[in-house]
Amino acid sequence: MMKVLEETVDVVENSYVKKAQESGQKIVGYTCLATPRELLDAAGLFPYRIKALGKGETEMADAYLSRFNCGFCRSCLQLGMDGTYDFLEGIIETNGCDHLRGMFENWQYVAPRPFFHYLRVPHLIDEDSMNWFIDELERLIEALQEYFGVTIEPEQISAAIETQDRIAEKFKKIYESRWGQRFKVTGSEIMSLMLAEGSLPSADFEKLLDEFAEELDRRKALSYSARLFMGGAATDEVELIAGLEELGGLAVSDHFCFSGRAYRRETTATEPLKKLAEIYLKNLLCPRMFMNYADRKAFVSEKIAQSGAEGAVLFHNKFCDLHGIENVKLRLDLEEEGIPVLVLEKEYGAAADIGRLKTRVQAFLERITRMKR
Repeated sequence: MMKVLEETVDVVENSYVKKAQESGQKIVGYTCLATPRELLDAAGLFPYRIKALGKGETEMADAYLSRFNCGFCRSCLQLGMDGTYDFLEGIIETNGCDHLRGMFENWQYVAPRPFFHYLRVPHLIDEDSMNWFIDELERLIEALQEYFGVTIEPEQISAAIETQDRIAEKFKKIYESRWGQRFKVTGSEIMSLMLAEGSLPSADFEKLLDEFAEELDRRKALSYSARLFMGGAATDEVELIAGLEELGGLAVSDHFCFSGRAYRRETTATEPLKKLAEIYLKNLLCPRMFMNYADRKAFVSEKIAQSGAEGAVLFHNKFCDLHGIENVKLRLDLEEEGIPVLVLEKEYGAAADIGRLKTRVQAFLERITRMKR
């Protein structure tokens, strides 16, 4: 089971991807959490969440997306340009941020995929935005049906939603197992699970969760010096989180882009597309959403309280405008509540940066230790 996790954090084209290719199943890539993978599942496709896995090489990408853009986006573009993602039949672009859009559009210009669709995601959460998003989901369904020659029925969408609800509930139990006095799973393992979620078919990922939960029951409790909340920009750098946790501060709760599916907000909607629109738009606790900071702040404060975190470490990649600004506001508000906060700006995928980050985290842990005396 751990071998599967290791593979998904080390290899883009994993054994599940190769198996899908051999069987003739088409693979469609996406990046943003606002992309409902249920529609891809309902179409019989393999949804694959595009990632860079900490690979910081961007020589080719820098010629199209300058170095004043997010390193994660440039690294993903590099992998799209150098052939690593040639197994994708198509990609779904979203307007997550300007850097992400630049990545997708340059990718499609330089190394186009046969299927390309732009899913426009609203920046507000209100009735008009919901109706607009439903229209966008209908456009996506039409595009999938036309290109792949499939029929996506409401019953298939409902079944896919039920599967993802079940998976989210199982993942949530593992995620929240860190909240007790004796926890057995690290933040880096939680991130590894979320990377696997976007790299495996749903049935295989659900089986992986069941096996992981069984293994946790047999583990011994972990030792630590401080309980930390971690959050911030899109990062899939498992080795970075693991390296920082080695200092003794374990992530007992987090709010990274690669962990957001742990919390699917309930909806009373019964019509499949309306249900999807509410699940994904209301669950999008991202600074790209306008007029929604209070909701994001309340979510972070709630998770810190529920997990017993003694401090918060907030990350953002260099040149990430959205999270760079958000982290400043969060730091001010959380510190006002008596929660110590460390904000870390980092280069994506830069192994040479880990020493500097460890030094700052070590000093932060010493600050928390002094506060507990």
